[in-house]
Amino acid sequence: MKARLIRIAAASVVGLVIAAGIAWWQVDNASSTVQSSVPIGGPFTLTDQDGKTVTDAEYRGKYLLIYFGYTYCPDVCPTELGTMARAMDLLGVQADKVQPMFISVDPERDTVAHLKDYVGLFHPNLVGLTGTPEQVKAAAKAYRVYYAKAPQEGGKPEDYLMDHSSFLYLVGPDGRFLGVYPAGTTADRVAQDLGTRIAG
Repeated sequence: MKARLIRIAAASVVGLVIAAGIAWWQVDNASSTVQSSVPIGGPFTLTDQDGKTVTDAEYRGKYLLIYFGYTYCPDVCPTELGTMARAMDLLGVQADKVQPMFISVDPERDTVAHLKDYVGLFHPNLVGLTGTPEQVKAAAKAYRVYYAKAPQEGGKPEDYLMDHSSFLYLVGPDGRFLGVYPAGTTADRVAQDLGTRIAG
């Protein structure tokens, strides 16, 4: 238990460092996203929940709302994916211009079949992506995502948790990173910001 608390504390510190690197921490008055002062985002090659190999280029023309997490996550991931799904519902017809995306940081357990069942619980348009450990690592590195396996004391090897940073990333239709919605941002704020961008 003590080791777990130490890992959580360390992850929190790393998360803050990553967050500081991601953001200027100056929010534009017309936007709910936090702007970036460092290069974030880039090309990726992953596998979707239907077993198809996809790249970031296939989603050009839509805003990407991306969350990095894992299906065995007990609390944070379902909460943020629920926010994403609710924001999509609030957007109404504008949601056609947004692609919600969940990228697993736990490729060892998040198989294509398991991912398909999981994303279906949140929203019909949610795309789930996994891949080889190397592919996932490359995607996470591009988005400055921290993640690490956290074995449970006294538990089975397969019952580990994943410590990870938690942001909703927003990418424009041209593939350019636009900012992040910090953890805890409400669905109303996400939908309002996206709606303004789409209408503009």
